[in-house]
Amino acid sequence: MRRRRNTRTDPELPLGIFAHCPAKTRTDQLGRTSIGRNVLEHCLTVGAVAARLEVTFPKAFRELLFPDGSPLVAGAHDLGKVSPTFVAKILRAIDSECAVDPTLLRAVAGFDPDIEKNWGGHAGVSQCAATSMGAPPPVPEILGQHHGYSPQVEGRSGDDESFGGSAWQREREALVEALKKAMASDWPENIDPVQARVLAGLTTVADWIGSGRHFDDPSEPWEDRVDQAVHDAGYIPFSVRAGLGFEDIFPFSANEAQARLSEAVEGPGVYLLEAPMGMGKTEAALYAAYGQLAAGKATGIYFALPTQLTSNRIHARFQRFLEGILEPGDPMARAMLLHSGAWLVESEMGEEGRPGGSWFSHAKRGLLFPFAVGTLDQALMAVMNVKHGFVRAFGLAGKVVVLDEVHTYDAYTGTLLDELVDFLCKAGCTVIILTATLSRPRRNQLLHGEAHRDDYPLVTSAPEAGDVAEIPLERPRSRSVELAWCRETEPVIEEALRRAFDGQHILWIENSVFEAQERFRVLSARARDAGIEIGLLHSRFTASDRESLEDRWVGRFGRGGRGGSSGGGCILVGTQVLEQSLDIDADYLVARFCPTDMLFQRLGRLWRHEGTARPAGSRCEAAILAPALVDAVENPSKAFGSTEAVYDAYVLCRSLGVWQDRGEIKLPEDIRPMIDATYRAREETGPMARWLHELHEGNRRKTGISTMRRLARGALSLGGKTQSEDKAGTRYSDMESTEVLLLSDIRSRADNRETIVTLLDGSRHKIPWDRHVLQRREWRVLSVQLARQKVRVAEHQAPRALPVRQLRRYGLGNCFYLGQPEDEVSSFRVGLVNDAREVVGLDGHAANDKFRTFYRHDLGYQAERRKD
Repeated sequence: MRRRRNTRTDPELPLGIFAHCPAKTRTDQLGRTSIGRNVLEHCLTVGAVAARLEVTFPKAFRELLFPDGSPLVAGAHDLGKVSPTFVAKILRAIDSECAVDPTLLRAVAGFDPDIEKNWGGHAGVSQCAATSMGAPPPVPEILGQHHGYSPQVEGRSGDDESFGGSAWQREREALVEALKKAMASDWPENIDPVQARVLAGLTTVADWIGSGRHFDDPSEPWEDRVDQAVHDAGYIPFSVRAGLGFEDIFPFSANEAQARLSEAVEGPGVYLLEAPMGMGKTEAALYAAYGQLAAGKATGIYFALPTQLTSNRIHARFQRFLEGILEPGDPMARAMLLHSGAWLVESEMGEEGRPGGSWFSHAKRGLLFPFAVGTLDQALMAVMNVKHGFVRAFGLAGKVVVLDEVHTYDAYTGTLLDELVDFLCKAGCTVIILTATLSRPRRNQLLHGEAHRDDYPLVTSAPEAGDVAEIPLERPRSRSVELAWCRETEPVIEEALRRAFDGQHILWIENSVFEAQERFRVLSARARDAGIEIGLLHSRFTASDRESLEDRWVGRFGRGGRGGSSGGGCILVGTQVLEQSLDIDADYLVARFCPTDMLFQRLGRLWRHEGTARPAGSRCEAAILAPALVDAVENPSKAFGSTEAVYDAYVLCRSLGVWQDRGEIKLPEDIRPMIDATYRAREETGPMARWLHELHEGNRRKTGISTMRRLARGALSLGGKTQSEDKAGTRYSDMESTEVLLLSDIRSRADNRETIVTLLDGSRHKIPWDRHVLQRREWRVLSVQLARQKVRVAEHQAPRALPVRQLRRYGLGNCFYLGQPEDEVSSFRVGLVNDAREVVGLDGHAANDKFRTFYRHDLGYQAERRKD
């Protein structure tokens, strides 16, 4: 059909027509689409939800975060739906037999809804209209970005001809006046940047809840459904038990670090605990967080860990903690069920949080839950210009935010982290940073102040309302680790197999997934006849496979895991995921060389638990696979191999210079001086001067620190185009990654309007093409099951991207977010795993032009470059 241009305005538009403009469509159980609630009712609903969400914050936090009039801002979010193009879009979407107000039909005649994409849809109209009617900044921008991104509306005003001219702008003004009267409110004034970001999040979350099933039927009153809708979205009041001591929560007495950190934390600010591995930093942070909750100084806890694997493993510990601090039977004690997807099944958050919406993910939704464990990445996006970044900001506001395993390495993430800590403090958060390995300059950056002491362990307190205080702790009993430096891998393989045969638990950590997979192949082939168990853990497993591997192997290396299925020794091979936040204990460690702070983390997995019964002849030893320093300095790419693609050559050489020829280290005495020796600034000459220059300025293969910091500052900028979440990295890498859904088979059945998918375990599931076929809860159950079949891989090794329309024809858009409405190609990828374990496209042919890709339950996702 030929598109019509928007060329008319209607000065005779009937006054008050805003009250008849539809906000939504609704689909009944038979699949018929009709007009849903009108704009006025929907805006009032969202405003009421926002007011209810505000009340979930203690009074002090409401005064800090939400200026008077905040619910009005949330309510006015959809004033741009009072526009002829949007109304025309609704009328075009409903079934032909539905009755339509003839006044509306006449008012939108001649307007083409397809051109809304030119200004970001109705959200763009909301922003322009609010600006033209004099709403104070940043209210128009908040209204414009309530779908997650900033619309491109430069040069447009509220009475733009495409928006219906001055007549439709008067109706939008009338809508706002009706909202002000009904809500007895006016626009908030003097909104600071932190309030603006949190208020934007409040507006969006209120819109999601206000668009949910409780308000779907326009014939039913909405006013008495607000509390239930907020409750069903997961905003459930919780009761904290008062007066608990450390031993009331944990089954052991507090050590000095755990006691002193709790004493030091006195309200919003930054608190840093530097202590060696295995010293109970997690329990220290949790007990300090309990103190803030019991005193009414926090709205919840978000425990941010480096990787998905590490956040998986702390869930059980966090669950027990919640059960200990909350009143018996408190519904919040079930918080950690969100990890398995159960919370997604049981809770509902309206349109964007439903299956197929971009926020249907436990990794994201956890930020909005009062208690959650998640990744650092999700927290960092709270200060980045990414879609729904401000929703994350709203979710973190007022909480105790624990940042675990913070390191000196990585300038890009460090820049983002500095901004996050600054924002959190201004948003009333108590920020607890846990680290074993931090240099003094990095400590000062995080504290936004000057630290002086070199003691280790150390608690440093920097409350928002006070000065920096440093509290030295008694050094724990020293232990020695013997180091064997190895140039070749083969002798180490023989040694690892010999020790495993003797009953030892061996941990082998490589720097890349490819190297870990190759080492696992070799060890598996050699160990099979000897009856030695071999395991592999890295980031490129589906969630389903990863969880079963974690349960088996992390449990096997944890406390009480010495029995095993064979009762003998074993070898667990992995990547960096094994070096952080995992309470695992090895008798013998093999580690590929890496920067100093990471190497200490790896050594922290060795002889971790006192009293563990170890096989006869065991010694606390580690084999370090590393080149000679002279070779590394001369040609780091050749000497370090693929490790140099992961870590910077200069930092690797500086680290190797600190570690070389050391046959023994002492923990924790050597941690602070060796970290400082690695990262202390110094003048360089010869090849090291070149590697230092490349560290800062980069080369043709890698990006330098200066560029990384500039890119990080760009990612933080709230101006310009909003990035999509899957393209916004929180750890800088020259290789972008993407998620891939792996299936055994997918078949469309047009006669039944459904798709049959077969998962890798052989189970089959139906995906209806029409949403009305399944109940909302059934869609959530199905989507959670399918999401467990996804794996994150390097984008250049993923199956090729497919058109959104093709994926929608399979009904996949009902379960997964496929991208922005204007996207032609989806960021979401799908691959089929055939009988040969090769990952192919949906047509059964090669999925990637440059790589052959495979998936095995024991190896994960693999890629090998095509020889042709």
